[in-house]
This record gives sequence, C-alpha cells and structure tokens, in this order.
Amino acid sequence: MDRAETGWSASTPTPRWRSILDRALLGNRPEEDQVEAYRSVPSVPLPGQVVEQRRPPQVESAPSGFGGQIEWQPARQSVSDQLIATLRRDLGGSRVVAFANPKGGVHKTTATVLCAATIGSVRGRGVLAWDDNELRGTLGLRAGSARHARTIRHLIADLTMIEVSQGQELNERLDDYLRHASDGSYDVLAGEESPRFAQRLDPHTVRRVIELVRRTHDVICVDTGNNVESPNWQTVLQAADQLVITSVPREDAAFTADWMLDLLHEWGMGQLAEQAVTLLSCPTPNPSPLLNDLAAHFATRTRAVAVVPYDPSLESGSSIEYPMLRASTRQAWLQAAAVIVERFAR
Repeated sequence: MDRAETGWSASTPTPRWRSILDRALLGNRPEEDQVEAYRSVPSVPLPGQVVEQRRPPQVESAPSGFGGQIEWQPARQSVSDQLIATLRRDLGGSRVVAFANPKGGVHKTTATVLCAATIGSVRGRGVLAWDDNELRGTLGLRAGSARHARTIRHLIADLTMIEVSQGQELNERLDDYLRHASDGSYDVLAGEESPRFAQRLDPHTVRRVIELVRRTHDVICVDTGNNVESPNWQTVLQAADQLVITSVPREDAAFTADWMLDLLHEWGMGQLAEQAVTLLSCPTPNPSPLLNDLAAHFATRTRAVAVVPYDPSLESGSSIEYPMLRASTRQAWLQAAAVIVERFAR
C-alpha cells in the first residue's frame, strides 16, 4: 500500500482529518460560525454510551438496545441485566478478541485487562488475557498474581508436551504457565521481556498457541504490539474473531488507528475492520474537544464506538484491580464488553 494515500507519510493531515481538527478548535470561533459546522454532528458521547455504525439512510432507527443507526444509550440499571445476559450467552465457540493500534500509549493493555476482567466477572471462568506485545509488554505486570515468573517463552518451550494433553489434564498443565486475577475471574498469559524472543514467535508457533488456548478458554483477549509488519501481529489479526481498536482522544492516536483500518482493507481484512469496535478511553477527567468528532468519524468506519471514562485508580499505571474501579467505570466497561461480544452471543 502507498502510505501517502492514507496520509501516514504526509507532513499535513488529509482533508478528512483537517475537518475533524478544525471542528475541535471551534471554541475560538464566533458562535454563529459554529452552528452550521455542528449541525450534523451528534452531541459528545458520555462514558458508557455507544454509537453504532452509521449507514445510508435506508436503515430504520432502532428503539433501544443494540443495532440501528446512531443510538446514544445511557447506562441505566434497567440495561444492566440485558448487558449481563449478553455476556453470559453461548458465544458459538472460543472467540479471539484482538486489541490493536500501532501507536503506543493508547490504552491497549488497560483495555485488554479490563475487557477480560469484565467478561470474566460475569461469566465466572474461561477468559484469558494474553500479552502478545513483542517488545517488553507490561500486561503480565499489571494483571494477575505473580505466583510464578513463567511467560509465553516457557509455554512455547513445553508446547508439544502440553498440546497432546486432553480434558482436565490439559487445563492443569496449561495452568502451570498462567497467572490469575486476584479474584480469579480471568487468567493471564504473560509476555516475554527479552526482545530476542520475538524471533521465535513465527506465524506457525503463534497459531499453535491460539489453537491451544481456544481449547481451554471461551474468550481470549490479546494485547497486540505496535509493529504491523511483524508476522506475529499479522497472524493474530488474521486469527481474530473480533477487532477492538483502542485510542485516546488525541490526533496522533486516532490518526494511526485510521491508517491501520486502511491497511487492513488493503491486506484483504476489510470485513474484520468494518466489524471492529472502536474503544475511546478518556485519560483525563475532562473530555477532550476531539472526543465528539472522533466518535462520529469512527462510527462511519467501524461497527460501533464505545467510550470509557477516566478512572483515578488507573492513572498510576500500576496493577489493575477491577474491584477498585468506580461503579460508573465498571458500568461503562460492562456496556463496552457487551458490544464487543454481542455479534456472537446466542
């Protein structure tokens, strides 16, 4: 793909990005100039709300729940039971959920952990968070109890022995290489800290690991790395049942996510891109002026956009403890997780 076509190598933003940025700066323009620019832009989504993919006008508006055009669904207790029921349903087999954005610092690890924690807290078992970042991923440090120092490197060293196991024996053998959340709601497969190990994560080995954990877990949340040229990264995306694009409301983070969508279409993974869920995380208590326009933009490119709020317990970058989150944060993640898996829930 010619990266100039996406604006990735351009010195200035492409026209569609220029319009988004211009709208974010309207606070400095006269009020009468703002009216026309905002006429077709929905109000800023609040944390816990979901904007569904916008399609041509032949689609009718849905009354509530999931589906329809754009639906701003505030988090209400009456909705919680529906969300929990969605997360508890049969998913039609083991599902791989890949969290991706080539830009660093866009909450991929946080999103992977909190999605696993949310789904695990509802389903009670069968959820795995896998740190597949090739260069010193931190998921193993931020999630799960450090009951041992084993990582995917140790798992791969014994992979042949584990693969031949069946039933309870398989669960017990694999468990020796996993860490667990403090409340036991999900398991963790930690990444390897040595960058030299990345050379051993060839496509064949990655596929073997995916097939192994599919035998033991219903939902596998994968924290991907930042190198889209890596065979490991590409293999995970090819195996994914659901893509979650993580971003914060910043120009560089969203621009990279948009470029990645173009790249996936170029590589023949357009359906994965179109069915993706965009997850916008608020890194500060006050919503960014870009949040509104980025949500509207990604609603035209992906199946849905979910917004999750700032939470002070996540600011330090230390261990992520799901029970320590604010109730409003947990509710927002409940909504986001349900949207992520609802395509498969039966």
